[in-house]
This record gives sequence, structure tokens and C-alpha cells, in this order.
Amino acid sequence: MNEGTIITYLACIILLFIFGKIFVLPLTKIFKLVLNSFLGAFLIYIINLIGSHFEFHIGLNIITSIFVGILGIPGAILLILLKIFLSS
Repeated sequence: MNEGTIITYLACIILLFIFGKIFVLPLTKIFKLVLNSFLGAFLIYIINLIGSHFEFHIGLNIITSIFVGILGIPGAILLILLKIFLSS
């Protein structure tokens, strides 16, 4: 094998790593968003389960689950406060 072939192979391997990195980063962020949305939906379900004793309910839909998934517990608290202030 001559030097030109080795350099070509190394360049192709480096390009594969670069393209792999470009495509893997968005996929991990999308996976994290989906996972957090499921956890947010579970948290809203728990809030609704406990709130059913007090006649309190937060709608469980994709918007609220993503909202709680992105913001976490502060997002759930914000949804609770919005529900309380908008209901009264």
C-alpha cells in the first residue's frame, strides 16, 4: 500500500467519525426529550392521582408532558400554580 492510499483511508475514517458525531448528537437530544416527556407524563399522572382526592386535575397531553419533561419539577409546580390561579 502506498502513502496516498493510507492517507485516503485515514481521511475517510475521520470523515465517518465526524458525520457520526453530527448525526448522533441530535438523536441523543431527541431521545432525552422523549424520555423526559414520559417522565413528565408520569409526574402529571401522580399529581392527578393525588389531586383526585381534592378534586384537582391537570390535563395530560403532549404539551403538558413536554413542558414538565423540559422543566422538571419546577414545571409541574408551575402547572399546578397556573391551574389554581386560572380556576379561581
